[in-house]
Amino acid sequence: MIEVRDLVYEYPSKRALEGVSLAVPDETITALVGPNGAGKTTLLRCLAALEAPYSGTVTIDGLDTSQAPRQIHAQLGYLPDFFGLYDELTVRRCLAYAARSHGIAPALTAAAVEKAARQVGIADRLETRAGELSRGLRQRLAIAQAIVHAPRVLLLDEPAAGLDPQARRDLSALLLSLRDSGMTLVVSSHILAELEDYCSEMIIIENGRVVGGKPIKVRDDERPHYLIELATARSDLKSFLAGAGVDLVEADDRRALIVFTHNAGARAKLVRDLVHAGFDLASFGLSSKALEETYFAQVSGAKAAP
Repeated sequence: MIEVRDLVYEYPSKRALEGVSLAVPDETITALVGPNGAGKTTLLRCLAALEAPYSGTVTIDGLDTSQAPRQIHAQLGYLPDFFGLYDELTVRRCLAYAARSHGIAPALTAAAVEKAARQVGIADRLETRAGELSRGLRQRLAIAQAIVHAPRVLLLDEPAAGLDPQARRDLSALLLSLRDSGMTLVVSSHILAELEDYCSEMIIIENGRVVGGKPIKVRDDERPHYLIELATARSDLKSFLAGAGVDLVEADDRRALIVFTHNAGARAKLVRDLVHAGFDLASFGLSSKALEETYFAQVSGAKAAP
């Protein structure tokens, strides 16, 4: 769906993106993560055909952003970090304006408005003025404006900024429902905890480059992440696991984050083998912070490389 090759983008005083190449699979939610100033927003704007790269190519569903920006805008939604709403307009009128701006015919606008409102859970607020909505509902309205033309791709820049815990949970459920409806989503953030619930892929950007050179799969129902913790440190934990056919994300003398089969029998055997080898096993279970652990393992590994 999304392919980037050797993308370079320059501001007058800084090169923001340096040879970025990546591919985003269809119908996934991909996290775009990295520190402030890493180049995340610049990359999103290039994906959205709002910025022309210095060199390299960006294609969305086979269309080059430099050659067919208007066609790409027709099948893509983009929500920036700082978005504006017309506070005096009702939700219905905000969505109708967005629909018409995206070229939806007048006869089809009402149906598009009601569908987008239902998708984001604000169908009961259509006659409410945007200025009267809570922060979380304003966010939903902004997302509805971005999807009112039924795009195949949705780009979100820091969508959970300023939301309370319940609103963040609601946002997670909303994004998963959009993915399940057939959308491909890229969500930028530097707060890893908010991405944990819904992202299956991760792209790490640092200093304008993709760390590790490609997206990283962080959620797989068949091969999830598990965390192993020892009560007593053992310097051979990493080598033992490597020899047991386990995919290591990171490991030290006391703990290891691994990718392993969901098969209960295979997991039971691994636990038996650890105990039989004399490891003082304190815990073994699914990791609740797979994305965060993977991020720091990748970043640490990149910094340690010569």
